[in-house]
Amino acid sequence: MTYRLGVDVGGTFTDVLLVEESSGATWRAKTASTPVDQAVGVLNGIGRVCADAGIELREIAQVLHGTTVATNAILEGKGATVGLVTTHGFRQVLQIARSFVPGGLAGWIIWPKPEPLAALENTVEVRERLASDGSVVRPLDEDDVRAQLGKLAGRGIQALAVSLINSFADPRHERRVAEIAAEVLPGVPVSLSSDVLPELREYERTVTTVANGYVQPQVRRYIGTLSERLRDGGVAGELAILRSDGGLSAAEAAVGAPVTMLLSGPAGGVTGAVWIAEQCGYRDLITFDMGGTSTDVALVQGLSPRIGRETKIGDLTVRASSVDVRTVGAGGGSIAHVPELTRALRVGPQSAGADPGPAAYGKGGTEPTVTDANVVLGYLPTALAGGEIALDVDAARAAVGKVAEGMGLGSAEAAAAGIVDIVNENMLGGLRLVSVQQGFDPRDFALVAFGGAGPLHANALGRLTGAWPVIVPPSPGVLCALGDATTSKRSESARTVLRRFADLAAGDLAAILRELAGEAGGRLAGQGVDAADQTVSFQVDVRYHGQGFEIGVEVDPAWLDDPAALDRLAGAFDAEHERLFSFLLGTDHELVNARATVSGPRPEVAAVTLPAAEGDPEPVDRHPIHVAGESVEAAIYDRTTLRAGHVVTGPAIVTEMDSTTLVLPGHAATVHPSGALLINPVEG
Repeated sequence: MTYRLGVDVGGTFTDVLLVEESSGATWRAKTASTPVDQAVGVLNGIGRVCADAGIELREIAQVLHGTTVATNAILEGKGATVGLVTTHGFRQVLQIARSFVPGGLAGWIIWPKPEPLAALENTVEVRERLASDGSVVRPLDEDDVRAQLGKLAGRGIQALAVSLINSFADPRHERRVAEIAAEVLPGVPVSLSSDVLPELREYERTVTTVANGYVQPQVRRYIGTLSERLRDGGVAGELAILRSDGGLSAAEAAVGAPVTMLLSGPAGGVTGAVWIAEQCGYRDLITFDMGGTSTDVALVQGLSPRIGRETKIGDLTVRASSVDVRTVGAGGGSIAHVPELTRALRVGPQSAGADPGPAAYGKGGTEPTVTDANVVLGYLPTALAGGEIALDVDAARAAVGKVAEGMGLGSAEAAAAGIVDIVNENMLGGLRLVSVQQGFDPRDFALVAFGGAGPLHANALGRLTGAWPVIVPPSPGVLCALGDATTSKRSESARTVLRRFADLAAGDLAAILRELAGEAGGRLAGQGVDAADQTVSFQVDVRYHGQGFEIGVEVDPAWLDDPAALDRLAGAFDAEHERLFSFLLGTDHELVNARATVSGPRPEVAAVTLPAAEGDPEPVDRHPIHVAGESVEAAIYDRTTLRAGHVVTGPAIVTEMDSTTLVLPGHAATVHPSGALLINPVEG
């Protein structure tokens, strides 16, 4: 038997899912995250799930891990002290940044400009210059390089970023700087912009390279520690890390390019949701991942997640391919409060996190959270995470009662309903960001809800968006871990081209893309993926000549041998431009960047099929819940007893180890053979 183990570390819980490939059988564990040392929570979960499955750790062939280590380093400002080397005259590249300010005119007043990850005093200039075509305008002055790096030697530099002007066209100067840095700053890891992001636009290239260096030492420590502890524990299998674009990277490759894993955690959920939706027969979906701290949403067309070219973490935006996930500060731990000035209820973005957590967790939390509101309304069972967390109903009522008192409401139930309504509206805003504001009607998509808290709010979000059915996967609380365990290795190569279509031939485009595919495929081969098992996809960034921005367009591999490839590409760009902006221009097209993404084979994990239902489902209990200001009796079902074809009619609550699903009155959940719940409105 072959076992794959997916691990996802969230802000509140660490999820572990063990999959036996030939049968599709799964075992799951959910343990409290350990923010001080995430490896502790990971190893606790692995030990528990292996004990449940009755296997030894040495039987695990692969550990596939989605981690927030890089993300947290940026959010918490706990990354490395980075030194930056740039071309003479460009020392303030990070301080100048871009002129765009969020919020229009008001942004000048209220927007705190992000602090550069490399301080100005740790930035040095070297004498060199390349033209945009790669020709040498000024040779690299190696004596000057040594002198400038010497200035950084006594400043406690923990990582070095090198971003020279126009190095995307020729990396030779940057590579020589790296060689000299190995002599002057021995042991300091070096990130080169020509490796991290070989594309034009000096600010984006520099900030991305600096971010890579900023998180690299912490990522290296974490992955190294986890690898060592896994080996010491008897796990002989490979450790791979989930990338932001939903692919996997070998642990060593992830350490070399940690900027590619800034959205590692959310990407796993999208990958898992695609896996489940495909089994249920749906190809277009919106993912809705509500955890303890935040909610992540993404849009998927034709089972392919939309991949963006920017990754945003807090106030920092870097250029790195990632699943187009939008994050809203709304989760089960989001704190409700009533500002004294307005007396208007607010929910989040502050969160109680894993420690102390919601008041209902009984770990010392006293602030009212979304979880506490759900407890007061009767939506949650008395224990979470398979009994690991027992809920304190009285503490939840006391916490939510503070909101009721602050708003002058007559009951904790009324305050709790307000908290849930507001957090649902907050999450609706996130869903509209990936659908309506991108030109998509959410009614054309299914809504896949997961995360520990997602299924509890999913029915309400389906009603607000009109996205049906609402699909609740089996083990929704550990779906991110399933995504980690069911995706494939991936690598990407990119290059700036910057040529008008009139100056290109179809053969030129094909040659560029094939060369990039060879580079990415070679790296994947180094990670153990044979060339025969690799698949390639291509994307280019195109704009109208004279435009200041570009749009990513997928290139069908069949176009590479088509003499009309550029005409096809122009047509695809025009269609996307019109969809986004409702107009076209009559000027020539321009190819800006080209990329090749190479993926390994998708693992052969068997799908589980539930036995057919015999008769109606039997509730294990009945319990009063509060819906729309009224108390109604809801049937409580144990999900492990449901079979294919069973229909659960609302009001109802479906409980399981890692999550709870609420079915509202006027709706029904049908059990799909895959085990997923499909919630739809009841006709009539």
